[in-house]
Amino acid sequence: MYDVVLLVEEELTEPDALRVVQLHRDVLDDVRYHLVLPCDNLAASIDAGLANLYAMGPADQQVELAAEAQRSVDEQAATSLGRSIRRLTAFGRQADGSITHERPIDAVRELVKRVDGQAVVILTRPHVVAEFFRADWSAQARRHLGVPVVHLLEQSNGPRPATAS
Repeated sequence: MYDVVLLVEEELTEPDALRVVQLHRDVLDDVRYHLVLPCDNLAASIDAGLANLYAMGPADQQVELAAEAQRSVDEQAATSLGRSIRRLTAFGRQADGSITHERPIDAVRELVKRVDGQAVVILTRPHVVAEFFRADWSAQARRHLGVPVVHLLEQSNGPRPATAS
């Protein structure tokens, strides 16, 4: 089995799923994709100083509102992840995935170790400033992972699907 960890910034579109699958069309082993979809961690955001968004009402009500908002964000991310997985499997590949609330590169590093990943594919929108300063996900992955890293830019074919982040 040739295990590829795939970090996506947003839901994988059909054209992007095809591009990812085509990267590994010459691999002789079966290919399995392990998707990682970052998801906003509202609790961390609130702890980091955004508590005023929920400042109205008693403290227990604030916690309840934040928890409900997090459930909604997680549900949207899980739905996007499920559609992304189905797009890869529609091209005859095996795929699984998870959403993460931690730093994306940390999640990828852990997953590469756990599945003995042979490669990482990172699919993002263009981030010119981060790329210039080598602070983007692909630069971070190349510094911290001992496997090949490919960075693809998302295709823009019409409107994007709804995303969770």
